[in-house]
Amino acid sequence: MARTPALLIEHLTHSYGRRVALKDVGFSVMRGTCTALLGLNGAGKTTLFSLITRLFAARQGRIRVFGFDVNRNPGNALRLLGIVFQARTLDLDLTVAQNLHYHAALHGIGTKQARERASEALSRLDLGDRAFEKARNLSSGQMRRVEIARALLHQPDLLVLDEPTVGLDIKARTGILRHMRDLVASTGLTVLWATHLLDEIVPGDHVVVLHHGSVLATGTAAALVAAQRSADIAGAFSQLIGAHPVSARDASP
Repeated sequence: MARTPALLIEHLTHSYGRRVALKDVGFSVMRGTCTALLGLNGAGKTTLFSLITRLFAARQGRIRVFGFDVNRNPGNALRLLGIVFQARTLDLDLTVAQNLHYHAALHGIGTKQARERASEALSRLDLGDRAFEKARNLSSGQMRRVEIARALLHQPDLLVLDEPTVGLDIKARTGILRHMRDLVASTGLTVLWATHLLDEIVPGDHVVVLHHGSVLATGTAAALVAAQRSADIAGAFSQLIGAHPVSARDASP
């Protein structure tokens, strides 16, 4: 019998008044995979993440995290999630360690264990020497890595990130993506990240293509490229959304 998916979305629809943001969305994210939710700005990615993380309540459709319904059993579902939002959320006047310890306390993690987990998470993300630096003194890429470290403190099984590389330079973007894939390979963590940047996708990544609130395709990047008979993911994406060729660097209009 197949294992329960890390994330299962079924018949999810969401509207803002008369504007439909998501239309009968459905897909699954299997455990231990690195999956990109790929779409242009305005495709519905942030709305979908808001529903997964229960910032909004899903009124039509179902979201399950490792089998737990987000609406019916939010405590168990959200306990398994680590979340990194698109907007920066660090307290700039606290040190890196203080930001992490505060988050740990919210999850009921004791002081000693919080210190150990914070140290481990920062070391894994190459920030061990910045623990006592004020957050405001970090670069944008370092801040993002601290947010990832913070999201991992309660040892979630699924890490979701909404456009985590927006506004970062190419070196910082590359580092964030490397760390995400390293976490999947070394710990078995499942990662789902939203992006509109096509050059972030590698052939082995799983991809969910979201366009105008609907899922157009799912599968590995390599499989999508083959199915569209394209040279690369940029060509496959362009064909799927019916657009003129999109740059591999950026799927933004």
